[in-house]
Amino acid sequence: MRILKLLVVYPLILAVLAAAVGMWWLQQPLRLPAGTSAQTPLDVTIVPGSSAQSIAQTLADAGIGAPAELLYAWFRLSGESRDMKAGSYEFAPGTTPRSLLSKLVRGEQALRSITLVEGWNVRQVLQAVRSAPDLKQDLEGLSQADIMALIGYPGRHPEGRFFPDTYRVLKNAPASSVLRQAAKAMEDRIAQAWAQRDPTSPLKAPDDALILASIIEKETGLESDRRRIGGVFSNRLRIGMRLQTDPTVIYGLGEAFDGNLRRSDLDRDTVYNTYTRAGLPPTPIAMPGMASIMAAVQPLTTNSIYFVARGDGSSQFSATLEEHNAAVRRYILRR
Repeated sequence: MRILKLLVVYPLILAVLAAAVGMWWLQQPLRLPAGTSAQTPLDVTIVPGSSAQSIAQTLADAGIGAPAELLYAWFRLSGESRDMKAGSYEFAPGTTPRSLLSKLVRGEQALRSITLVEGWNVRQVLQAVRSAPDLKQDLEGLSQADIMALIGYPGRHPEGRFFPDTYRVLKNAPASSVLRQAAKAMEDRIAQAWAQRDPTSPLKAPDDALILASIIEKETGLESDRRRIGGVFSNRLRIGMRLQTDPTVIYGLGEAFDGNLRRSDLDRDTVYNTYTRAGLPPTPIAMPGMASIMAAVQPLTTNSIYFVARGDGSSQFSATLEEHNAAVRRYILRR
């Protein structure tokens, strides 16, 4: 009888001990390769169609400090072995077997952020996306027209078409996916703003709003001046007066602009020279933010038709040429 009791009790004791050891192991940080840190985590890519066994082997081969057989046993015992998802993952120090499995089951893939800045032109946007680390570069050798076709906007001029914001994408995602998100975001923002436009606005179409917003964006970074500048340009468009705005001339000069805008530049006729041509230029000249977009469609009601930079980031507005000339003498010629 005593032997029978021992045969029953010992296995139970061993089972309890094994369970306790297992629970302890699940909470312990896994050993990771030397040099792994929160800033330089361990990269592991799980390919689509991988079985639980092959995932365990991939993790072990990548440097996760546990035998593949033990990881596979844990996946099977958890009941979630079929729920793990393929993708690109990062594991930092402190990762436990439990948190590792949780990340794989939830599909918490590694993400990267890329910021597109208000006021950038398309060349700057493409440079930022093409040089972003950890993106799959699928834009090399493509013209701007090819890129627009690739992201679903064939035949559309790329300038101003990408909304400035910070975008989160999966690590190793195609670079074009950032542009696709940004283009869709700009399309949505313009549609939303156009639906809220001032009914007296001289703008004829959503693209006009985008073009004017890009000019406002380049004219000022001061929040309080945006709608008033929008009012000045709306007044000029309404009465057929030329916009006469330097940023459009600078954009027309392209890479030939050396930072010094000369009188000869203002007199040189291009499709972007709003000193020599009436109305809006043919395309945006930069990426406007939401404040500039709203300033274009909901401009401040004002009698001003002139403004000049004060030199501190703000502008002096005038209703008459006489007032404007005085402001020029005060803020430009004296400086």
